[in-house]
Amino acid sequence: MRDAVLARIHAREWPPGAPIPNEADLAAELGCARATVNRALRALAEEGLIERRRRAGSRVAAHPVRKATFAIPVIRREIEARGATYSHLLLAMARDRAPTAVRARLGLSEDTRMLHVETLHLADGRAHAHEDRWVNLAAVPEIARADLSAISANEWLVANVPFTRGDFTFAAENAGPTLARNLDCTEGAALLVLERTTWNVALPITWMRLSHAPGYRMHTEI
Repeated sequence: MRDAVLARIHAREWPPGAPIPNEADLAAELGCARATVNRALRALAEEGLIERRRRAGSRVAAHPVRKATFAIPVIRREIEARGATYSHLLLAMARDRAPTAVRARLGLSEDTRMLHVETLHLADGRAHAHEDRWVNLAAVPEIARADLSAISANEWLVANVPFTRGDFTFAAENAGPTLARNLDCTEGAALLVLERTTWNVALPITWMRLSHAPGYRMHTEI
């Protein structure tokens, strides 16, 4: 169903800005259930190819925007997929009050106790990325008992904690003295830094800052 609708958009049978027939008419024309049409249109709307408005119906997007999809990767698998051997070092793990900026991103109060975890991810024994993470213990109390020296916080959370939404921020930054030492690079070296927050519905789960060693390349598709 999705492919049939997409073919008409690509063939300009429905040009940019044009209205799309209502779900009942499309279902009758294509010989399928209305629910199938609804799912197909919803998927195309999520991809940025059509616009849906209550009561006004659906239209082909006048300026389609393809959306890149970012999954939360297990860093071990990412390194192993490149043919390298993965390992990690647990640098720090303690219950503490998070910095003001972290609490603000997660919408947590000043007295919220969180778990602070620092991890160095290695590829073939060389520094790959430094992870600075704060976990909301009210959302994930079990992580305080996890052996994060045996499994990284990244992999433990992906395997054990569901999430419904998150946000990503990418930045190019220069390595300070501590990061330069951890990543075995020169101070001032250019680094790709990712910050990510995740929630389960309205419950904040974690904030994470991942600083990659110089030379890291990221690939995604749209």
